Amino acid sequence: MSDRSCLAIILAAGEGTRMKSALPKVLHKIAGLEMLGHVMQAAAQAGAQALALVVGHGAQMVRATAEQLLGGRHAEFFVQERQLGTAHAVRAARAAIERGYDDLLVLFADTPLLDARMLASMRAALAEGADIAVMGFHAADPTGYGRLVERDGALVAIREEKDCSPEERRITYCNGGTMAIAGRHALALLDAIGNENAKGEYYLTDIVQIAAARGLTVRAVEAAFENALGVNNRAQLAEAEAMWQARRRREAMLSGVTLIAPETVFFSHDTQVGPDTVVEPHVWFGPGVKIGNDVRIRAFSHLEGARVESGAEIGPFARLRPGAEIMEKAKIGNFCEVKKARIETGAKMPHLSYVGDAVVGAGVNIGAGTITCNYDGFGKYVTEIGPGAFIGTNSSLVAPLRVGAGAYIASGSVITHDVPDDALAFGRARQTTREGRGKLLRDKLAARKP
Repeated sequence: MSDRSCLAIILAAGEGTRMKSALPKVLHKIAGLEMLGHVMQAAAQAGAQALALVVGHGAQMVRATAEQLLGGRHAEFFVQERQLGTAHAVRAARAAIERGYDDLLVLFADTPLLDARMLASMRAALAEGADIAVMGFHAADPTGYGRLVERDGALVAIREEKDCSPEERRITYCNGGTMAIAGRHALALLDAIGNENAKGEYYLTDIVQIAAARGLTVRAVEAAFENALGVNNRAQLAEAEAMWQARRRREAMLSGVTLIAPETVFFSHDTQVGPDTVVEPHVWFGPGVKIGNDVRIRAFSHLEGARVESGAEIGPFARLRPGAEIMEKAKIGNFCEVKKARIETGAKMPHLSYVGDAVVGAGVNIGAGTITCNYDGFGKYVTEIGPGAFIGTNSSLVAPLRVGAGAYIASGSVITHDVPDDALAFGRARQTTREGRGKLLRDKLAARKP
């Protein structure tokens, strides 16, 4: 369908009062990405070349977030001043529609599980001659959903449940909300929608009956229920998150990733994991994580904004913060934290250490309890550790600092000056032992105790 132009109109003007939040509903996140962002991605993947966002409640915040998500790509924004129904919202984007597109996709910003392949199927229906394509799904219990009324294989109406006849109530094919409309008919059909109903609102669903009455072809395109799942409250937000995670876990396992306890692993929208990687239970991937092949992520690890190359081992109970780069066959052990630091090939920090704002050379061994002192209350400073160096346990490396290749830092040292290659550095006071003084001090302290 690359020869067909497409405009995606995303309706993002709802107040979302049931979320009980100061944040506009469409900016609540699924897998670390705003619901609006998920819908924008689906539209782009389905081939929409132009994007129109209809905003209302929290318009400035929604627009700012959308522009950030667009990353320099263009979109138009239209404000729906009064909430007078879905067709009224679509008509707010009239200026964009008037430019003329082969296909119009009408999407809702609170349906984050939209599949781009489903949207492509709806566009394909238009390319095959349909004038309108409506997304539908089958429900075991259709209570509360609008029904898709078909006749001789064509969709002739979307009937709200309260308006259904007893026969229509038995229909299990339900309205999923999303529509694709042939651009050549769009404005004429939208303008024909009236508000002769109890609420005095303009409903987009009326477009089906209007189109059918004019002899136009309207088709229903079946989708899985999750494509139609709208989020209106925190419970539904959690439901959508669970569905997204289940989908992503399955994709990961089918691509060659082992998840030992899949239900305990949580991905972000952009997580990348290579084949033959093993992820143990209770691992959380925040945004911006890229994992290579044959990596072991041990239990209870937390990764965000990090890159881990092939053959590395992380955890258990490890934390990789933004800017962490773990190279091939490096090891970050239990209760270790890495922030904005590059850990080179084969380097090891097996346990209980913090490395931030640093470059750790190949083959370095960092002993337990080691920290890079990278912050003085005002600025951040870098620690460089050369290849093959050995950092003894309980060492504090005070940045800015360079520890040379092959250098050896004695355990318990506080290192404040650069250490040359292959040097041995001590940064601790000489031990002093006073015979019997321990008992005297203890007796003195005990006498003070009430």
